Amino acid sequence: MPLRDHFRPPVENKHSWDELYGMWPAVIVQQLFPILPEGYVAAPRLHLGTAFEIDVSTYERDEPARQERPGDGNGGVAVAAWAPPKPTLTVETELPDQDEYEVRVYDARHGRRLVAAIEIVSPSNKDRPESRRAFVAKVAALLQRDVSVSLVDIVTIRQFNLYADLLELIGRSDPMVGAAPPALYAVTARGRKRVRKRPLLDTWFYPMALGQPLPTLPIWLDVDLGVFLNLETSYEQTCHVLRIV
Repeated sequence: MPLRDHFRPPVENKHSWDELYGMWPAVIVQQLFPILPEGYVAAPRLHLGTAFEIDVSTYERDEPARQERPGDGNGGVAVAAWAPPKPTLTVETELPDQDEYEVRVYDARHGRRLVAAIEIVSPSNKDRPESRRAFVAKVAALLQRDVSVSLVDIVTIRQFNLYADLLELIGRSDPMVGAAPPALYAVTARGRKRVRKRPLLDTWFYPMALGQPLPTLPIWLDVDLGVFLNLETSYEQTCHVLRIV
């Protein structure tokens, strides 16, 4: 079955994209469990960073904070006012809190160590430069920890490629991406450390298109151990449950 456009009519008129995103990770988990080797477990993880704001209020005190010290000569304690240094910079800002629709795979034999992450890219991951930088930094941090990272991007309303941004961060490029990186794609990346040599980055890139089936991704659990995730199967099962046609 083909990849649909979940961000434009006619699908958007009947189903919100976040309905698919909310269920897809759980279906992927169901697909992974029968094929994961013994000792590995998978779990969905959803975090809606843009769904709400936490309001932290601050209050001015009538008196500055005081630090107590002994020996004021009156049988009590002497106090000394503490004056904090002025900040060197004060600006208005809103630090991006990322939406996360993902599946995480753990090695339960070694303290539930994270070995793989499957990230379903959301519109908010691509909407602003700071959001894209934060997402790419998260992926880079996972790769540095030897975590296999897969990105699945079906967002049609934001014409950015976060995999290309990741390669730009490390000063590399992928001929498979081309001069005009596609907005729809899936990719798996993993870092490999070497003794007395610079680390390697392996990637498996698959451009996607509306009306075409989704690819099968390698998911690495260890250097020489992995499984294949058929995205088409989990995607179609999710659409079937939600009655997305």
